[in-house]
Amino acid sequence: MGDLFIWLISFFIVIGLIVLLVYQLMCLADLEFDYINPYDSSSRINKVVLPEFILQGFLGLFYLLTGHWVMTLLCAPYSYYNVRLYTQKQHLVDVTEIFNLLNWEKKQRLFKLGYLVVLLFLSIFWMIFTALEDVDD
Repeated sequence: MGDLFIWLISFFIVIGLIVLLVYQLMCLADLEFDYINPYDSSSRINKVVLPEFILQGFLGLFYLLTGHWVMTLLCAPYSYYNVRLYTQKQHLVDVTEIFNLLNWEKKQRLFKLGYLVVLLFLSIFWMIFTALEDVDD
């Protein structure tokens, strides 16, 4: 029963990460179609970048502490990429360069979104597997 709650918690954390990334993609799309100015778009994105990084780091640490080694290893590249961006001070969107880097920023976030969708499906799979296993006992 404890494993089921672990998978439920990880499911909601991954959903939270997906919501943050979709919000960032919506801000970039609004900027691309000229619904919002660059300053507002970059400030909105920059407000959620650090919470995204912290939540992703917490998810990897959560998997590590609960003994789910494969999921920890799957979270490691994404966490490493976030740490690398943060240490090189490239994690924030620059208001003066946002139009030049718009396609790159969108591709970066779409790749992250795809990665999180895979983690979401794995979390759902393991949650269902654990629930069915608990029913058998």
